[in-house]
Amino acid sequence: MIDLLSIAKTESQDGDLLSTLSNLFETADVKPDGYPDAVVWKGGNHDGNINPVAHSLTDAYALLGTLAAIDILGLPFYAVPMWAQYRHDTNLAPLSWFGNMPVTSIKWSTAGDAYVNDGSGNKVVVSGKSGNAPLRTQAGVYCNVRPYGPITVVRSMPCLPYSQDKPKFDVDELGIIHSEMNTPGIQMAYANRLFLKMVHETGNLGRVAMKPTQAMEDGINAGLHSWLIKGTKFEVGRQYAVDPYEEHKDRIDKIISLLPADFKDGMENWGGRIEQHISDTNYGLLIWDLIEQRDTIVLATDLDGDRLTDLLADISDPLRAFSGIIAKQMGNEIDTQKLWAEMGYVTGNGRDMTSVMHRIDGPPIHEQTLGSADAMLLRLLNGDEWVGGTKQPYDPRIHFVLIRDAYLDANPGNSALKDWLDHALEIFDGIYSGDRPGFLDGYKLLKEAITPWS
Repeated sequence: MIDLLSIAKTESQDGDLLSTLSNLFETADVKPDGYPDAVVWKGGNHDGNINPVAHSLTDAYALLGTLAAIDILGLPFYAVPMWAQYRHDTNLAPLSWFGNMPVTSIKWSTAGDAYVNDGSGNKVVVSGKSGNAPLRTQAGVYCNVRPYGPITVVRSMPCLPYSQDKPKFDVDELGIIHSEMNTPGIQMAYANRLFLKMVHETGNLGRVAMKPTQAMEDGINAGLHSWLIKGTKFEVGRQYAVDPYEEHKDRIDKIISLLPADFKDGMENWGGRIEQHISDTNYGLLIWDLIEQRDTIVLATDLDGDRLTDLLADISDPLRAFSGIIAKQMGNEIDTQKLWAEMGYVTGNGRDMTSVMHRIDGPPIHEQTLGSADAMLLRLLNGDEWVGGTKQPYDPRIHFVLIRDAYLDANPGNSALKDWLDHALEIFDGIYSGDRPGFLDGYKLLKEAITPWS
């Protein structure tokens, strides 16, 4: 058993967390490409039969929950130290280490506004905030994919369409769309291609969520999309009145010239149905897609993709509540959660929404956010996770779900691993059904009930 409470106290009291965790793991035999001095640990059962996954050891329950889950499961893993104080002290070097690990990885997003020591006895906001933006840049991320219920959002990143200042707008020799945000056009092209590949392979309806008439980066993005579907078998229903590729041809051709020569190879056989909308329209359309359970894939910019996934996370609870209001008006008291489940709806409150970041080179990074992890950890440290019966203790299920997704991604076709992970999740759900145990009690119960991978 790991002394998780001691680790939590060490972190909260600005103790030597690096030494504490170094004593738990071995030094890894794998280093990220180009970073021979990176700090990388390894643990679990490296039996040669399972491809390991890399964990980011960040803050609060993102740290404790990961430590508990990897100890319980015993799967082979690598780990990179990335908590707020360590990121700050090392000038964000761990972001480069983690972003270039040559294995499928898991990134927790926490502590965006954490205070850390500045080395002179003062408190300052952690450098790089949550580290998401610099990590994505270092890792060569071009999009993340977020499936929820029938809808999957492909969010092109970094891709923030703000520019409306035409004199400042251009594409340089590196494919950087020079505007207020300096968006990399190459990443746009990769995100567009992944979107089309997913529409082709799934048969789902494809929606494009851009605003090329107002945001000039979106004109480039939509133009790359237009160029990619030329010569394919895709059918376009609703389409932009002006072909954005023809409108921005010279600039887009600069980006195309930087792509691999075989970038479109095989796409002549891709097909499916695509609707091109301005981004605003997709908010309403996705609500209808959710209600009608229409399988849909949406390509959006970083800005609008974030808003669309927020919508998906937040909309189901109000829809359920409204259905309860209507039922009550008609004289019926109903359990809307149960009713929705009976009707086949699978979306909850968004906390179970997964996210996978794709890199131009290297396997993907699975990511998740723990928004209240620091506040919930204080309850454990204060000795009352239930806050006098008004709260529930931390639920570590997301750690097991995310670990399952990442290992299946890293080990495609391994049915034995899938069965074992599914069984571990069933055991977890059995222990955490009903009254939720305290975090340390739950760790002990899971440790006793789940046989580690061997």
